[in-house]
Amino acid sequence: MSLSQLICLLLRRRELHSREKRSREDLAAFQQAALARLRRYACENSPFYRNFHEGLRDAPLDQLPVLTKAILMENWDDVVTDRTLRLGEVQEFVRDLREVRMFHDKYYVVSTAGSTGLKGLFVYDRDEWCMILASYARAYDWAGIGVTKRLRLAVVSTTTPWHQSAVVGATLKSWLVPTLRVDSTEPMGKIVEALNAFQPESLVAYAGIAGLLAREQASGRLKISPQAVFCSSEVLTNETRRLIEHTWGLRPFNVYAATETAGIASECTDHQGLQLYEDLVIVEVVDRENKPASIGEYGAKMLVTVLFSRTIPLIRYEMSDSVRLSLRKTGCGRPFAFLDDMQGRMEDTISLKAGTGGSVEIPPNVFHDVMDRAQVDGWHVLQMGEDRLKISVLRPSRDFRKPKLEEVIAAELERRGADRPVIEVEIVSALPRRALGKTPLITALKKEIRREMSSIREESARGGI
Repeated sequence: MSLSQLICLLLRRRELHSREKRSREDLAAFQQAALARLRRYACENSPFYRNFHEGLRDAPLDQLPVLTKAILMENWDDVVTDRTLRLGEVQEFVRDLREVRMFHDKYYVVSTAGSTGLKGLFVYDRDEWCMILASYARAYDWAGIGVTKRLRLAVVSTTTPWHQSAVVGATLKSWLVPTLRVDSTEPMGKIVEALNAFQPESLVAYAGIAGLLAREQASGRLKISPQAVFCSSEVLTNETRRLIEHTWGLRPFNVYAATETAGIASECTDHQGLQLYEDLVIVEVVDRENKPASIGEYGAKMLVTVLFSRTIPLIRYEMSDSVRLSLRKTGCGRPFAFLDDMQGRMEDTISLKAGTGGSVEIPPNVFHDVMDRAQVDGWHVLQMGEDRLKISVLRPSRDFRKPKLEEVIAAELERRGADRPVIEVEIVSALPRRALGKTPLITALKKEIRREMSSIREESARGGI
C-alpha cells in the first residue's frame, strides 16, 4: 500500500465512522442524496442508463428497471461511463493476467467466477477502489481490529489475480499489514505449513475453509493463535461457528461481500447478526417478481444499488442471494438495519418432485440444519434428478451410520412437501471445489435441466409419452 493509498483509506474510514453516528432519519436523508447523485451521474455519462431510465428521472427507486448480470454484460461498452473503455480489451487484459496490476495504470479490474453461469467484469478507478478498501476495513474496525495497526494478516481464499479478494489483499499488503495470501485450492497440508510459518494475528478465509482449518488446529497439525477469525464468501453455518469458538476460544466474525458491491454487511463485537452497510449499498430484498419481501421473510433475491459506483454504475443490480431483513437494534448504537439470516443463493435451491404433484423448492438452510448435526467434517449435496440426491460426507465420526442419515434427510424433505426422494450417502476423502477454491455445499440441477424434466413430466401426464 502506497502512502497516498493509506491517506485516502484513512480519510474514507473517517467518513464512514461519522456516518455510523447518525440517526436512522439522517441515514435515510444521506441515502437519498447519494442516490440522486448516482442516478444523475449515470444518466449524464452512460448511454445505456440514458435509455434504460428514459422517462423515469423522477421515479422512485423501486419503480426503476432491474439490471441483471446478463443485461450488464450485453451492454457493457454503453454502461461504462469512461467512453474509452471496451469490454474486449479488458477481457484480453484479464486473460493475460499473471499477477495483480492495474489496467492502463488507471483501473482495478475484478471478475466474478461465473459459478452462476455467466462471468461479470467490473472496473474501478482509484477513488472507487479506496472506498472498497474502506468497506472491508469497516469489518475489521467493527471487530476491534483495524487495518491501520501493524497486523499479521493471513487470507486463505484465492490468489487468482482478477478475483476481488486477491486484488484487495495485494493492495493492502505493506510493512504496516504484513499479509500472507494462500490459495485455498492448495492441499491442506501445504496451507497448514504456510500458516504455521507465518503465525497470523488475524485469519480471513472462506467459511468452509475456516471450518476445516479449525479441525486441523484441533488435531494438532495447525498451531496458530489468531486474535480474530473472519469468515466470508460462503454460508457460515452454526456448526462451523461452534467449531471455531471451541478451537480458538473466540467467536468468528461473519462478513458478507460480493465482487460487484465489496462489503455489504458484517458483524460487530455483539455478534447479533450482519449489519448492512446502508451508507454504501442500498439493499432491496424481493421475491421472484421483484416485489418487496416482508421484514422477517426470505426473499428470492436481492437488488443492490452501489452508492459509490461511477465507472460502472450499479442501480437495482440483481444478486441471487436469499436473505431476510430484520429491524432489531444492536448495542453498538449504529443506525443500520440487519440481515437477520442468509439461506444461500437461488442457484443453490433444490427443486424436487412434490408429493402432491408439481414441484417443491428446498432452500439451502434445510440441508444446513440437518448436516450440522451429522457429525462429519464436511459435506456436499449433489442433485442427481428431481427425486434423487447424492450426499458426500468427509471424515465422519466413529458413530456415523449412512442408513440413518439417508433416512433423516429423506424424512425431512418429505416433511417439506417433497415426494420421498432417493438419498445416497457416500464417504469421500475430499470434497469438490470450484475454480477459486470455494467448497460448494449444494449443487442443484441447472435451470435448463429442471425445465426439461418438468416439460417431460407434464407431457407424460397428458399421455404424450
